[in-house]
Amino acid sequence: MLANDQLVKQMAENQWFAGLAPALQQEMLVNSRIQRLNPGEFLLRQGDAPGCFYGLVQGALKVSTLGEDGKEAILTVFEVGNWFGETSLLDGLPRMHDMSAVTAVEVRRIEPVDFDRLMNDNGFARAIAALQAMHSRLVQKMLEDSMLRSTRMRIARRLEHLAHGDTSLSLNERHVLNITQDSLAMMLGITRQTLALELKAMAAEGAVILKYGQVHIASLPKLKAMESGL
Repeated sequence: MLANDQLVKQMAENQWFAGLAPALQQEMLVNSRIQRLNPGEFLLRQGDAPGCFYGLVQGALKVSTLGEDGKEAILTVFEVGNWFGETSLLDGLPRMHDMSAVTAVEVRRIEPVDFDRLMNDNGFARAIAALQAMHSRLVQKMLEDSMLRSTRMRIARRLEHLAHGDTSLSLNERHVLNITQDSLAMMLGITRQTLALELKAMAAEGAVILKYGQVHIASLPKLKAMESGL
């Protein structure tokens, strides 16, 4: 049994999955199960026991946590092609964050027994190590940005990441980001008012165009210059 060619192509938008051997891509998809969520439904909750390894086939998933004051912080939004959930399967500890459907979602779920079997394959084990390293680098970069970078630089960097699918880091750029300013502010840990002022200034310099529920990248070179503090 082979996975649908269109599904393989769709998942290969993600650099990590695209780098796997074709036979391994097929084995992962053939041995996965479909799970669907409606908008607002949770796939995972913080504190859940380790479960499955997931690949996002359709829709978008919000990764978030709650502060002591009950305020939500959005860490990232997973898009089609992302694979995730390996950390708890590796260390056996509870899930660290909530994950809920932003839109109608379809994921491919690899059960723990199948994940363990795949880990006996050296190619898959190395790929999981690389995925962990990629996720770790992204977290470290966000921490570094929050401590050392100006608000303008942080906004520019996050918009540039979102233009490439944020955590998926797709090679394909997109210039229309379907994200509200409220969500972007929660991703950055800043107030909506601060974000609005910075985006207005960035728009005046020709880097972005602001529309309802969207941020359009007008000039990626200008955005990259802002990201570098130029």
